[in-house]
Amino acid sequence: MQHFSIKGYDMAFITEGEGLPLLLIHGSLYDYRYWAPQIEALAAAGFRVIAPSLRYYWPNDASGAAWLSIEEHIEDMVAFITALDLGPIDLLGHSRGGYIAFRIAERRPALLRRLVLAEPAGVLGECFIAPGEAMPNYTALIADSVAKVANGEIEAGLASFYDYALGPGSWARLGEPRQSICRDNARTLIGQGQEGRVPYTRAAAEALRPRTLLIDGALAEAPFRCVAYGLARTIPQVTRVTLPGAAHLLNWDDAAGFNAAVLEFLRAP
Repeated sequence: MQHFSIKGYDMAFITEGEGLPLLLIHGSLYDYRYWAPQIEALAAAGFRVIAPSLRYYWPNDASGAAWLSIEEHIEDMVAFITALDLGPIDLLGHSRGGYIAFRIAERRPALLRRLVLAEPAGVLGECFIAPGEAMPNYTALIADSVAKVANGEIEAGLASFYDYALGPGSWARLGEPRQSICRDNARTLIGQGQEGRVPYTRAAAEALRPRTLLIDGALAEAPFRCVAYGLARTIPQVTRVTLPGAAHLLNWDDAAGFNAAVLEFLRAP
């Protein structure tokens, strides 16, 4: 494990392998440990794999977790790429990390060579939605879990979040190793509940410049499938791969299929 200081804040990251830099950005309730099924395989394939834990996520100082900001996380990752002279890079983000990766590609396309979005979280803007349809506000989707964690009901809050992310009863089926990682990061949900995530717009998706791979799971919950469907139809240079036996934690549910899809995309001319 290594550390890097961004605006006076020490951020932990791990790196493995040599070759083209490939930056992995984790999603909600996780940290660099989320990428355990990918790091060795991607490094062995000839990439310098770099996986940071975002600000306030384990093992970083979590004292400000209740005030985390997705905008600050976007800025942190841009600073991380530029200060370590990593760009242009290949960038892979999952869920909330996929949202961060999308915004980096939108705002700083020169930093990226290729982009991989693994079920990016959030919601689509009105321009994506057909007349008579409605997309829920993201804050509303996680409001119950945020309230429970803020009230100290950690297990109940995490169970509620996973009801949204993977379906009813999924927290109990998750398994102790992954549950433990989520408990380490539970208080980040408090800040996430007020971070004001902006919906994806059609204009932003249509203007995305990097060649993009969008990976989703056929068993994912409706909010994630909706975002994947809308972005896959709109991003210009996009390849979509759907893993048939995977839900939202698709790089765990089908690590071999996920890794193969990523490597095929990154190796293509």
